[in-house]
Amino acid sequence: MKRAAPSAPPSPKTAYADPLAEVLRPGQSIELLKELHILTRDGKLNQDSRRKLKQVYHLCNFIEPLLNDVLGRQDTLTLADHGAGKSYLGFILYDLYLKDRPGAHIYGIETRDELVEKSRELAARLGFPRMSFLNATVAESTQSESLPPTIDIVTALHACNTATDDAIQFALAKQARHIVLVPCCQAEVAAVLRKHKNASFGMTPLSEIWRHPIHTREFGSHLTNVLRCLQLESHGYQLTVTELVGWEHSMKNELIIATRTNAPRRNARERLLHILQELNLQELEERFLGPQPA
Repeated sequence: MKRAAPSAPPSPKTAYADPLAEVLRPGQSIELLKELHILTRDGKLNQDSRRKLKQVYHLCNFIEPLLNDVLGRQDTLTLADHGAGKSYLGFILYDLYLKDRPGAHIYGIETRDELVEKSRELAARLGFPRMSFLNATVAESTQSESLPPTIDIVTALHACNTATDDAIQFALAKQARHIVLVPCCQAEVAAVLRKHKNASFGMTPLSEIWRHPIHTREFGSHLTNVLRCLQLESHGYQLTVTELVGWEHSMKNELIIATRTNAPRRNARERLLHILQELNLQELEERFLGPQPA
């Protein structure tokens, strides 16, 4: 008579692993992530939302040291986010880093009234009292009494065309310590290059760089950011220019981080002026040079 084969010992119960616990930060608002469509309405995290959350964290990794720098110097912090849209960035920064810092306040600045109202409603619903939202252009916000006279950090992510330049002017007027820019759709410089193309052919062989329309567009976009960097350096900012790796859904992937050191680069203004003259862009002097830095 055959003996029955010994039965295998029962396997230990596998501990339940919450997929959200693997990726969410402690205390992070589930309701906020649902509103931002990072989590589904039933609180699930699919592959696409996991990718989105990774992108959010990657961007925050650039900004977190700036927050720490300001809060290491003082008990208060003000941050203005221009072209805020749904205030995606402001809400995430507040939730992750600032909701337990009573001296911190975030201002979202946006021209679309329906987005401003939705952001106000969401902040009230989530209990985020130190978030304010203004329906104003960047230029209007510089004079707005709803904002303090100085702002510690200014952000402008994917602010189209000259809105990035307006954000720079706002930051300079508000004596911002840090500026975070992801420029987008820089068309103005390319348009001026195009307008003076024939005259430039007789001025400089460098005009071959933007002879063809696609080169005009790409060179104009690159040149715009070069001029912005020189402008910031002339006002005493130290720059880091890199790729915003992880923001795969955007073709505009250049990240400019500026920190005020009060030590202007000695020849930045002269080089900026020389570039404008060499490339027949003198009509842009007021935008990029403006008043002489103090």
